[in-house]
Amino acid sequence: MAQLADLGGRTLALEVEGGTPPQVVDGGLLLPPGRVAVLHGLGDALFYRHGHNSWSPCGWRRLSGAPLRIESAERRLTADDTVWDDPARHHSSAVAALQGADGQVLLLGALGGDVPRLSADRDTLAGWAERGGAPWFLAHGGEEEVFAAYTRHLAARLGHSGKRAGNVWCSWYAYYENITEQQLTKDITALRGLPFDVVQVDDGWERIVGDWEPNAKFPSGMKALADRITDAGLRPGLWIAPFIVHPESRTARQRPELLLRDERGEPVVAGHNWGTGYFTLDLTRPAAQDQLRETIHRVSREWGFTYLKLDFIGAATVPGVRAGDVGREEAYRLGLGIVREAAGEDAYLLGSGAPLLPSLGLIDGIRSGPDVAPLWEHYATQDPSDALARNAVVNTLHRLWQSPLLEVDPDVVYFRSRLNLLTDEQQRWLRDLADICGFRAVSDPPGWLHPDELEDMTAYLAARPRVRRLGRYRFTLDGREVDFTPAVDPGTEQRYPIA
Repeated sequence: MAQLADLGGRTLALEVEGGTPPQVVDGGLLLPPGRVAVLHGLGDALFYRHGHNSWSPCGWRRLSGAPLRIESAERRLTADDTVWDDPARHHSSAVAALQGADGQVLLLGALGGDVPRLSADRDTLAGWAERGGAPWFLAHGGEEEVFAAYTRHLAARLGHSGKRAGNVWCSWYAYYENITEQQLTKDITALRGLPFDVVQVDDGWERIVGDWEPNAKFPSGMKALADRITDAGLRPGLWIAPFIVHPESRTARQRPELLLRDERGEPVVAGHNWGTGYFTLDLTRPAAQDQLRETIHRVSREWGFTYLKLDFIGAATVPGVRAGDVGREEAYRLGLGIVREAAGEDAYLLGSGAPLLPSLGLIDGIRSGPDVAPLWEHYATQDPSDALARNAVVNTLHRLWQSPLLEVDPDVVYFRSRLNLLTDEQQRWLRDLADICGFRAVSDPPGWLHPDELEDMTAYLAARPRVRRLGRYRFTLDGREVDFTPAVDPGTEQRYPIA
C-alpha cells in the first residue's frame, strides 16, 4: 500500500517493503531496506545516471531519450555492470536523481547493501538491491543540497577519507607499458626540486598481470626503484591490479583454484584488456586471500611503495560461484579490506575501475572517469567509457559530489606539445577540473617539455586557487569564471541551475 510523505515542499507517494513509515533525518527521509518505489509526478524529467565503477558513464538524460549506457557487451563487462543493463530503461547504480521543470531535484540513494540498483520512468523512481539489507535515503531540493545530504549519510554509515595525495607524476601517458628502470631513473632525477609529491610507476613493471614480480626491464628490483624515488624526496607509488589474473600468467596456470568460477566450473571472464579476457580471484577463498595479503605486504611494506593505484578492481564484483556465501560487492569489500590491512593505514590507496559504495572507508581516492588520452574525441567511437579526454571531463563533472567522501581523481593534465592533440582550451578544461577536484596528476617527463611548458607546469602545480561553484557546470577559480557547458555539450537538452 502506498504511503504519502511530505518532502522538501512536495507530497510524494511511496511504496516500501513491510509498510514501514519513513523516518525524518538530516536533509531528507530514511526509507527501510528492501524494494522502494516513489511515484514522483515529474513527468519527462531529467534523469541522473551514476555508473557502477570508475569508468562507467555518468550524467543527465531526459527520460524520453535513450538511456546513457555502453553499447558493446565486451566493453560493458569491463566498464560497467552487465547484470542490470537495459537498452530500453534508464538505470543507475547506488544513487539516481530526477530534475523537474522547476530545477529541483528528487534523489534516491542507497546507504549500503549489495549491488543497489535504481531505475526510472515518467511515473516512478524505484530502487532495490541484489542482496543484503540497507536503508535508502530520499531527498528533494536543490541539486547541490540533496547530494551533499546524501554524502553526509554515506560518510556516517560507510566511512570516508580525508587523505590527500598531493601532486602526482605517473609514467603511463608518456611510456604506457614501455617503461624501463633506466628511463625512470632519468625521470626521477629530473623531477627533483619540482613541485611533485608522488612518483607513481604504472603498468609495465610486472612479469604479467597476476604475477606481481618485476620483469627483466627492472634488473635492480622494485625496492631499489622505490628507494631512488624516496631519495629524490618523493613518495613511491605503484600501479597494481591485485584482483585480476591474465590467462597466461603463472598464477592462472599453477594456482587455478584461486580463480572465480561460473556454474560450469570454468574461470569467469571478468573483463577485457591486453588483447584478452582476464580472470579474477575468488576473494572469498582463504587461499586467494592469503595470496592477496602476501602480494600487498611485499609491494608496500617490503618494497616501500606506500601509494598504490589499484586498477581493474571492479572485476571482483562480476557474477560467479563464490566459495563464500556472500554478495558480489561484499566479496569485493572483503578483498579491499585485506589490501588496506596489508598496506597499512598510512598507505594511500587510489581505486580505479572501482564501485563507490563498497569502497568507502577503505580507499582514499577514486578515479572518476576513463583514461584521459591526449585526444578529445574520436570519429570512430561513441562509447562514453572510451579513453578520451572529453569522456573523462564529463564523467568527473558528474561525480564531483563524491568529494566529501574521498579524493576524486580526474586523471592527468597535459603541458607537453609532444604527442598531444588537445587544443589549448581542452587542456585548460583538464587543468581547471583538476584544480576543482584538488587532485592533480601529470604524466609529462620533464625532458619532453619546452622551457615555457616546464615553467607553466611548475607554476600550475604550485598554485592553489580558491574554487567556488556557480552551477552544474560553472565555477570560479580565484574569481576567473570557468564554464564546462561547451565540453559537456548537452545539445538541445534543457539546462537547469544547481541551486
